[in-house]
Amino acid sequence: MGGLFVTGTGTDVGKTYVTGLILKKLHQGGLSAGYYKAAMSGNERREDGSLIPGDGVMVKEMSGIPQPLEEMCPYVYERAVSPHLASRMEGNPVEPERVQQGFETVCDRYSYVTMEGSGGILCPICYDERELWLEDIIKACHLGCVIVADAGLGTINRVGLTVFYMREREIPVRGIIFNHYEPGNVLHEDNRRMCEHLTGVKAVACVRDGDTELDIPLELLQSLYG
Repeated sequence: MGGLFVTGTGTDVGKTYVTGLILKKLHQGGLSAGYYKAAMSGNERREDGSLIPGDGVMVKEMSGIPQPLEEMCPYVYERAVSPHLASRMEGNPVEPERVQQGFETVCDRYSYVTMEGSGGILCPICYDERELWLEDIIKACHLGCVIVADAGLGTINRVGLTVFYMREREIPVRGIIFNHYEPGNVLHEDNRRMCEHLTGVKAVACVRDGDTELDIPLELLQSLYG
């Protein structure tokens, strides 16, 4: 049916957690759902020395999707730094052709494919061998995006800058998902209103700490793909 890219206003805003909830909603709704990420940094090793795609493991466990880990991410790095720096330190730089091929394979097998980004929207994926940014991958895969943002202090600025940059680069923004959201918290509720007013982008869901379900109608979630 289509794909959706999950980016964030920065690192550690909860993109993987929210992505897991998205896939769980689709999977439990009886839909064919797949996960993909071009490059993962900050991963642990198995006893045989191979790297574990940690974000893929988390999404798979949260969502219950049967997708094999091996098809979730073509580039996995140990060091918890940007992919361009991780590949400089460890080798195996990202090649966009391989990323595209892996994405198309997942799209052939699943109706709703959710691709998770690395860091924020301005993340360098490769630099030394060839210059490749996260936005290049989004455009190559023809994806619209949802933005994951922390609900707390400073989010108006971060959401605004992220949306304005993406519009400048002609990347479709389909919605905002606020993480660590506390209903009744005056700051969080005002941040939601102000971000919607500033950007014209709707908050399609709010995720509280400990949530195990994404509070969004399945039909609305499906409409974000395509």
